[in-house]
Amino acid sequence: MKQQEIPRQRAVLVGIDTGEYDLHQSLDELSELADTAGAEVLGRFFQSRPTQDNATWIGGGKLREIRDFCEREGAELLIFDGELSGSQLRNIEEITGLDVVDRTMLILDIFAQRAVSSEGKLQVELAQQKYLLPRLIGVGQALSRQGGGIGTRGPGETKLESDRRHIRRRITALEAQLKEMEKRRALLRRRREKNEVPVIAIVGYTNVGKSTLLNRLTDSSIYAKDQLFATLDPTARELVLPDGQKAILIDTVGLIQRLPHQLIEAFKSTLEVAADADVILNVCDFSNPLSRHQLEVTQQLLAELGCGDIPTLTVYNKIDLSPVRPVPIRGSRVVYISAQQGTGISKLLDKICEALSESVRQYALLLPYTQGGLLDQIRRNGRILSEKYEPEGIAVTAILHKRYHHLVAPYLISE
Repeated sequence: MKQQEIPRQRAVLVGIDTGEYDLHQSLDELSELADTAGAEVLGRFFQSRPTQDNATWIGGGKLREIRDFCEREGAELLIFDGELSGSQLRNIEEITGLDVVDRTMLILDIFAQRAVSSEGKLQVELAQQKYLLPRLIGVGQALSRQGGGIGTRGPGETKLESDRRHIRRRITALEAQLKEMEKRRALLRRRREKNEVPVIAIVGYTNVGKSTLLNRLTDSSIYAKDQLFATLDPTARELVLPDGQKAILIDTVGLIQRLPHQLIEAFKSTLEVAADADVILNVCDFSNPLSRHQLEVTQQLLAELGCGDIPTLTVYNKIDLSPVRPVPIRGSRVVYISAQQGTGISKLLDKICEALSESVRQYALLLPYTQGGLLDQIRRNGRILSEKYEPEGIAVTAILHKRYHHLVAPYLISE
């Protein structure tokens, strides 16, 4: 039996220009998000204002103009390029008679569609519940939309009509489950460190080709598609480098500007894989005019996660789609590739080998006998080349990751 295709919801985008960011760029991105969620965008409306309107976000006059357009064109959904309060949601729905979602609800909806693993589904529901809690008063119409639609999907949709107490209990339960999963992930991470298997994290803006790159480097076939947030759950594969060294390559969730804080908080543990990596590949789309902006968004989040000291390679992908010819800079940590075509991959692998060699170093230490605990930590997380008991203390030569430098620095014999 042929599966019936679900009709796309006809939507109108709404934005306000307060001067805080590039409105047209943001609306372009919102249009891509709407398309990814399953909407057909019929038009855009925006207004320049110093601040948002407390009652209707964009102002009553403009909202009635939008309502009239929607009636003529048959639009059924308004998508706002910002985060609405519960009262704003209620007021807008009452004035227009249309379904309303904001930017956060839209992204949450896409994440709900993409989540595959148990942890991913729990993280999405946690973000949904935290978003819903302060908006219970204003989301009555949205919650009454039985049968789905953008902004109503997800693992937690059957619970969205619960009262505050029920939601708070659910949030507590979800956080406890995720904490247990985080413990298991930390155990796996310690096991990798003990086995001295380096970790390489692929990070970057959504839809820059991270999954395609992982497939190319590891000869895998994970889901990769030209759409926003094609990958939600982190994926790990073994990578064999040209020098014969084995590493773990991890693909992470894509980033986006003005990512809802609920999602940053909920997915922090997933993104923290970058903070534990030996090398980070910061991937951006070379063919996109906003590639520099993409890099800045990623660099900002990496800084928030404490990844400043980790060797990072800037990987410009999709050079086959750009009319501009890249100009490699000798000695830089910049690589130009096409993950789809395989161009520049050997150069990237060589750069990864170079970066990995920078993340570890040999230490000559003299540890006081009172620092037996530190010696055990060096054994667990590094490799001891020699160990000799002297009258002044324990003379140790060890290979250790630079992330532990601050612990052993007071006991260095020589650099």
